[in-house]
Amino acid sequence: MPAKSLAPAAGLARPEQPAQVTTFQAARRGFRCRCPSCGSGRLFRAFLKVADRCPACGEEVHHHRADDFPAYIVIVLVGHIVVPLVLTVELAYSPPYWVHMALWPTMVFGLGVGLLQPIKGAVVGLQWALGMHGFEAAKLARDALSEKPAGGTGPFVAMEAETNVVIR
Repeated sequence: MPAKSLAPAAGLARPEQPAQVTTFQAARRGFRCRCPSCGSGRLFRAFLKVADRCPACGEEVHHHRADDFPAYIVIVLVGHIVVPLVLTVELAYSPPYWVHMALWPTMVFGLGVGLLQPIKGAVVGLQWALGMHGFEAAKLARDALSEKPAGGTGPFVAMEAETNVVIR
């Protein structure tokens, strides 16, 4: 059986990328369910299954460890949206209980399902931008291409480009 190619899909050239993608840009691209690196490839291959790599630029995204964090964020967001609405409707209109039972579970389910994939994409984008959970090598490669050294700048830290030694 032939080995799988690690290159981008046939016919798709790697798009030109800016030297530095900000953390906000990567999270926003992830929220839109797009690759945090290029912003054009699809991040998910199924509803909550992250693709192994971007079909547009070939960036590997299988390293992510979003785990349950997106679900926790969705629970907090939906709770902060729905609870004030429930209280407002109850105090203003005092509808019968069947209206509550028809309205609020439907809203909670719809918001929960609707927000879960974008929130997970944002978490994966955040991990990619910060070099967390397997994305360290990609972050180091991006930092090596940018002008700023990864260790920071300032009077007490200097990076020697030729020897990669930090002087303190």
